[in-house]
Amino acid sequence: MAQAYSPTEIFKRATAATLRAIAERDDLNIGFGPEPPGLAGTRVKLPNPGRDLPADEAAQLRGAADGMALRLRYHDDAVHMKRLPGNPIARSVFEALEQARVEALGARRMVGVAANLAAALDEQYRRQGFERISERTESTMAEAVRLLTREALTHEPPPPSARRVVDLWRPWLEGKIGRDIAELDRNVLDQDSYARVTRRLIQDLDLDLGDLDESSSEDSQGQGEEAEGENQNESGESASSGAQPSLDGSPADGAEGDAEEDGDAEADGEMMPGASDDDPGRPGRPGKLPRGRPDENTLYRAYSSTADEVIDADKLCDADELGRLRHLLDQQLSHLQSVIARLANRLQRRLLAKQTRAWEFDLEEGILDAARLSRIVTNPVLPLSYKRELEMEFRDTVVSLLIDNSGSMRGRPITVAAMSADILARTLERCGVKVEILGFTTRAWKGGQARERWIAAGKPANPGRLNDLRHIVYKSADAPWRRARRNLGLMLREGILKENIDGEALMWAHNRLLGRPEERRVLMVISDGAPVDDSTLSVNPGNYLEKHLREVIREIERIGSVELTAIGIGHDVTRYYRRAVTIVDAEQLGGVMLERLADLFEEERSGKTRVKSRNRAA
Repeated sequence: MAQAYSPTEIFKRATAATLRAIAERDDLNIGFGPEPPGLAGTRVKLPNPGRDLPADEAAQLRGAADGMALRLRYHDDAVHMKRLPGNPIARSVFEALEQARVEALGARRMVGVAANLAAALDEQYRRQGFERISERTESTMAEAVRLLTREALTHEPPPPSARRVVDLWRPWLEGKIGRDIAELDRNVLDQDSYARVTRRLIQDLDLDLGDLDESSSEDSQGQGEEAEGENQNESGESASSGAQPSLDGSPADGAEGDAEEDGDAEADGEMMPGASDDDPGRPGRPGKLPRGRPDENTLYRAYSSTADEVIDADKLCDADELGRLRHLLDQQLSHLQSVIARLANRLQRRLLAKQTRAWEFDLEEGILDAARLSRIVTNPVLPLSYKRELEMEFRDTVVSLLIDNSGSMRGRPITVAAMSADILARTLERCGVKVEILGFTTRAWKGGQARERWIAAGKPANPGRLNDLRHIVYKSADAPWRRARRNLGLMLREGILKENIDGEALMWAHNRLLGRPEERRVLMVISDGAPVDDSTLSVNPGNYLEKHLREVIREIERIGSVELTAIGIGHDVTRYYRRAVTIVDAEQLGGVMLERLADLFEEERSGKTRVKSRNRAA
């Protein structure tokens, strides 16, 4: 009897078969998952299709598959690496134009592929917020060049979501690289010739190519490109050895020059899109910790932060699987529910007791105290017969739980952490305290795109962080618990838990709290070990990540705007955090977490009482 497949499974099989056919490769290992599309050697990763499979989503998924298939068919890695510039901005333009070339070759030959690629591109730019961009920025230049090149190679207009960006860049770009784009069209079938023209186009954009090997330099000069020596500054030093000019002429970071944390290559006087004085980081990326002293943390940097992401939990998993994982979480911890619930009820009673109305008595003015009526009748001139209600400021508080999502947390620790966070969020919400639940991990094991870029650049020494961050928002502070509860099941999903880079995660969580309006901000970190990322530690000092974590903690405590506390599961976190506790069994986590918060609120109340007593004494 033939096996019956669901429509989703049939679609997956058809997409995989089409991908192999277009790529002309039978050795491809094609998988579907919640992560963005990716290609590594013969392994192809595609997003999971939804169960109902609407037409637009199907076209977008096919477009992602077609783009990778065309890359496999028409792209030569050896030629690409030979011509690849060293400068990060130049490299991004070079990569974008090569992808435009392979996609144009497929779109010219297959009408269906062209439609799929257009749908995928439109969705990509919509997710990146291109529809809301209102000015030219470095972060959109490479994509604007790609879209203009695509327009010339395929005669297709830009996707609707990116038209505004193209319109902003078109006048400036066409005046500088119009002839280069026309020459790209003439060389589209020859990757090496196309790459030579691309390098000349990059120089016509007033961008330095960066460090080149000798063969690339000779080939570039043979095609009429300017020699690197002409890009020297007045002191005779090559622009690639220090700061290079940005689009507006202001200095920007080089490929490996400054050791700025996060490795950003943005101009000193220019803000990235979406940034403001109150938001020092990039939207969608982990932000920077405000630094109180110059040159703080200068030894720590990220080799590349372009693939870092801050993502909502429900974007990493479809709704059906998320519901199944949440159900699994509830089942695994059914016997702990009563224990944690009792602790939660105890915390709730303690918190609500602090929010009941409180009064000061025996005052000389205020509201007449009914309990003193007999005294007033017998002796009206007797003072101290009034009362006044105390101002209660408890509700003006936000708590952020930052949970280590590393591979060592797999199993019991992450399961208990998820349920404890769930109970805590529910409890504090009843008490009017806002809670956000965050997780931190990496996008790949042993290095991701950052490591690939480092290898492509010739493995320079002391590169800094060599993995791509993944910071997950399970519940935002303003989201009600009932809408976010399913998200916590994601922690049980296979493949989510990878490496842990604690320092930058703390910076991210700290900056989120700084943007909150509440007067009191509490950050609780739950971790089971020191920061570990094999890719980073294999080429940097052994204490590289641990040292950065200590520096970040020291700076957060120095600033003092956020109360920091930590819970270590089988790991002594007291050597990092001033206010911390270590437990030996994950089963203890729920109780310790609730007790730590209760202690914090007790400290707040006792502190206010002491202040008021001093004020009355004065």
